[in-house]
Amino acid sequence: MKLLTLLFALLIISCNNTSDYADTIIVSAKLYTASTQADATALAIKDDLIIAIGNNEEIKSKASSNTNIIDAAGQFIMPGFIEGHGHFSGMGETLQNLNFLADTSWQTVVKKVKEKVKTAKPGEWIYGRGWHQEKWNVAPEKHVGSYPTHHTLSEISPDNPVLLVHASGHSLFANELAMKQAGITKETAELKGGKIVRDGANNAIGVFEENAMIPIKEVFNDYKKSLDEAAQEALWYEAIALAQKECLENGVTSFQDAGSKFYELKRYEQMALDGKFDMRLWAMIRHKIDELKDANITDYKRVRLGQAHYTCAALKTEVDGALGAHGAWLLEPYEDKPDFYGQNTTEISEVKDIALIADQNDMQLCVHAIGDRANKEVLDIIQAYSKDADKRWRIEHAQHLSPTDIMRFKETGAIAAMQAVHCTSDAPFVEKRLGAIRAKVGAYAWKALLNSGVTIVNGTDVPVEDIDPIKNFYAAVTRTRIDNGMQFYVANKMSREEALRSYTIDAAYGAFEDDIKGSLEVGKLADLIMLSNDLRNCSDLDILNTEVLMTMVGGKIKYQK
Repeated sequence: MKLLTLLFALLIISCNNTSDYADTIIVSAKLYTASTQADATALAIKDDLIIAIGNNEEIKSKASSNTNIIDAAGQFIMPGFIEGHGHFSGMGETLQNLNFLADTSWQTVVKKVKEKVKTAKPGEWIYGRGWHQEKWNVAPEKHVGSYPTHHTLSEISPDNPVLLVHASGHSLFANELAMKQAGITKETAELKGGKIVRDGANNAIGVFEENAMIPIKEVFNDYKKSLDEAAQEALWYEAIALAQKECLENGVTSFQDAGSKFYELKRYEQMALDGKFDMRLWAMIRHKIDELKDANITDYKRVRLGQAHYTCAALKTEVDGALGAHGAWLLEPYEDKPDFYGQNTTEISEVKDIALIADQNDMQLCVHAIGDRANKEVLDIIQAYSKDADKRWRIEHAQHLSPTDIMRFKETGAIAAMQAVHCTSDAPFVEKRLGAIRAKVGAYAWKALLNSGVTIVNGTDVPVEDIDPIKNFYAAVTRTRIDNGMQFYVANKMSREEALRSYTIDAAYGAFEDDIKGSLEVGKLADLIMLSNDLRNCSDLDILNTEVLMTMVGGKIKYQK
């Protein structure tokens, strides 16, 4: 009996000692912790949490014979990038279909569609995304303004409807068959908050801006619903798998999804419960007010499900469109369209109703606002609720601001969820739209916001832009285009530290997740990446040469170069 008692006591001691040991240790690293921890070179991980940070000798004491020791050999390790505003399933869908983000001419777009037509069955829709008329260096042969007409595309695709979404997501291009199926004619009336681009004879040229896209999208969605349901669901899951893979290869460990439908949210929830997320997803509900009123929001609100792999605790809406398509809602007219102020795409009364639902359900409100008038209207709404506890309601994009509204972000507690790469991507046409003064003072006013104490959440708006955080970081700290060196009012650029925080701890703060991730600290999730360059002090050129060498989520290596 005494022998059994002694053996049991020894077993207890052994278990207790084992619990002090790390599963994984990383040593000899250049650590950026995004916290107050300085001069650390190593960290220890147990299960999915960081349990110690310090120098090599301190951390090696946490090793047992079963500990996996990773020698970083002086490489740069930082918290995983948090994509602060993107479209998760849309990103996966883009990876499955035609992608025009890198194309610099309409002719290239047409060529890609032509190749797709060769393998498409009659009646099958051809879908793509990413074209942008302001990025073409060769004008289309037939055009109205800077837009091409549908004729070339219609000629090569007479039996297949074609839908090509603009890079911004705020306009689309349709061929003749797609327009015919949507019932678009000379007599088709404009929808409020949208525009059908027409030629001198009032014929639709194929371009539909903002709410004018609705009829085309509806007939496309009807087509998708007519397909085999199981096959469509399988395609969706394939897109999500592609999106996860793309994120991890780019060092993105968390993704803030800027608007999903109810059916997608339920699928995400089940994926989290089934352990099928390799990264972390934070999602916003995106539905019109009538659909939100008919739903029970508590059926979709979920916080840190599946070991903090999935959260849905925000509502998304919008008040205007994109600047490139003259859709941003402005306080003063467009410089290149003096009689036009942009598009108010959702009635302010509806946005207020959605804000009330968010408040009643203790959820964040996230509102797309690009123009200065749009931002002012949203700040007015946030201000009405900002007397309460910390809400962290967000303005998504916040691209063009009136100087008088910059301080209001801090006063109302509003988060500025901005995308650095939009600045350099849009740079060629911002002054055309806004004029020099508005462009200089209020366009992508990162430094002015940061100096006012405002939290900026960084991201790419993928698939509007590539998810590549390295290029986005470069845009944040240089405001310089990669292709031609064009700079855009560099006084408003971020410092290296500010840009890193916007992509890590500040992005986590923007989702009420800064207590569990966004920095490398004891007790936080072991979501981290290893890079080939130290982003704090490498040259600007070396930023662009930086590679992701390893991505770790919850202490598990999910990608390794």
